[in-house]
Amino acid sequence: QVQLVESGGGLVQAGGSLRLSCAASGRTILTYAMGWFRQAPGKEREFVAAITRSGISTYYADSVKGRFTISRDNARNTVYLQMNSLKPEDTAVYYCAASRSTDYLTGTSYAYWGQGTQVTVSS
Repeated sequence: QVQLVESGGGLVQAGGSLRLSCAASGRTILTYAMGWFRQAPGKEREFVAAITRSGISTYYADSVKGRFTISRDNARNTVYLQMNSLKPEDTAVYYCAASRSTDYLTGTSYAYWGQGTQVTVSS
C-alpha cells in the first residue's frame, strides 16, 4: 500500500505560480511511475503530467505543456508539480497518483491516489 498526501494548493491570481507536493508513505515510490491529474467542477478527471520511475521521462497534457513541470525526489519519497503562468482554466482539484503500468496517461492505470488539493486561479 502506498499512501499519498498532496499539499501546496491555494488561491492565486492568473499568471501566478504554485508548487504542489505529493508525499508518499507506506512504500518507496522508487518502483512507481507517478502522475498528476485534475478534476474541475462538472468535468471529468483529466491527465496533467506523469514521470517515469527513473525520472528520465516526463509527459504532459497539451494544455499545460511549457507551463507545468513534474519532478520527483525518490530519496524524499515525494513528487512535485511546479505550475507557472496559471490560468483560470487550471482551477481544479489536483490529485497525485502512483502506477506500476507504463500507460502513464490513463487514470485507470494508477493504483493509488491522494485525497487531492484545491487550486483556484482568479482572473
